[in-house]
Amino acid sequence: MTTSRRKFISSASAIMAGAGLSTALPSSLSAFPTLFSPADTIRVAAIGINGMGWADLNAVLKNPGVTCVALCDVDKNVLDKRAAELAAKGMKVKTYGDYRKMLEDKDIDAVVIGSPDHWHCLMMVEACEAGKDVYVEKPIGNSIEECRSMVAAQERYKRVVQVGQWQRSQKHFRDAIEFVHSGKLGKIGLVKVWGYFNYGAPLSAIPDSTAPAGVDYDMWLGPAPKRPFNTNRFHGTFRWFWDYAGGIMTDWGVHLLDYALLGMKAGAPKSISAAGGMVLNFGVDAPDTLTTIYEFDGFNIQWEHAIGYGAGIYNREHGIAFMGGNGTLILDRRGWEVVPQGMPQAQKMEAVPFQKASDNGLDLHAKNFVDVIQSRKMEDLNAPIRVGADVAILSQMGNIAYRTGKKIDWNAEKGKFDDSAANKLIEKDYHNGYKVPNG
Repeated sequence: MTTSRRKFISSASAIMAGAGLSTALPSSLSAFPTLFSPADTIRVAAIGINGMGWADLNAVLKNPGVTCVALCDVDKNVLDKRAAELAAKGMKVKTYGDYRKMLEDKDIDAVVIGSPDHWHCLMMVEACEAGKDVYVEKPIGNSIEECRSMVAAQERYKRVVQVGQWQRSQKHFRDAIEFVHSGKLGKIGLVKVWGYFNYGAPLSAIPDSTAPAGVDYDMWLGPAPKRPFNTNRFHGTFRWFWDYAGGIMTDWGVHLLDYALLGMKAGAPKSISAAGGMVLNFGVDAPDTLTTIYEFDGFNIQWEHAIGYGAGIYNREHGIAFMGGNGTLILDRRGWEVVPQGMPQAQKMEAVPFQKASDNGLDLHAKNFVDVIQSRKMEDLNAPIRVGADVAILSQMGNIAYRTGKKIDWNAEKGKFDDSAANKLIEKDYHNGYKVPNG
């Protein structure tokens, strides 16, 4: 999309706002015949459209002046289904089984990446190199090295890159952190972060099989080690295996730990320790039960997850609790509240009643992405690549501590641990002719 086209779209949005029209209406171009023509449209493509990639794309398409022109997935069954759904909405798209062919299309302005985690780095870096703006699902990378490469790529190619940590766009999360930063809670010595999920049926080891018809399994593996197809390692449940992801820690952890870091204005931890294991799942890599302690100067952040329970701390399935000397602020996707410490007669602050969530974080996040594509003001992104990298690296540190079975110290200046076994896990080997991009 040319600069003049971006200016036109931005001006058109201003005209709509001045006329009292909503800028969050569905993106049917026919609805705005006097404002938009095909040449003025932000043309979006999506890679990996079975789950969150499809949700992300649809959120982006709710914005005026945006249309989808291409889809890519290694599963032709999914690809054909999604193309038909868009056709029913009046969008005829090109389809691809290889994202690299799709990125050659000069008519694509932006790309939504919803592939499994082990593909995020390659796809994002190559999309930036091809001149595309990018919305990439979290966690941004499947290793600390990949996260660094992705940050370098965004800085080198100057593309708009929004990470799918959509809580960054929700009002109640911002309001809660503003309260934390007010100092009213007193000295915060511990931040508890947790997820106790009924996360589907427990996995049991099953035999390998042939890949389903229509699935390009070699392309799905990409840089991951070659191995026979196994249903447990495919759609959705791939998250339990180190080859492709980092378990609950990098799935939910990046969403929730992000706000622990933001609330405490924290950088990298001094040390990390973790303990856990398999309670319900069998034949997987990532623990379904885990406790991780991140040590910072003056406070700790504690991550905890357990699968199969559905109720956790404060009777909430997931959340973040900032525990201060005066009170504790409890935050989750439903809202936030403050509970004073101590007996009523000795309390140093008033309670804050439950503040309910009032908006759609994903839709607002997608709108923020589109707005910055139009304005090119990178500082306006709600979840830029460095935000995604900081928490993805923190989550990887927790997994590394678990995998080594040691308390490990982190040297921020050198960018490595004090332990050789832990340092080996900073990088991830690439296979099948793929190489980690330099960014």
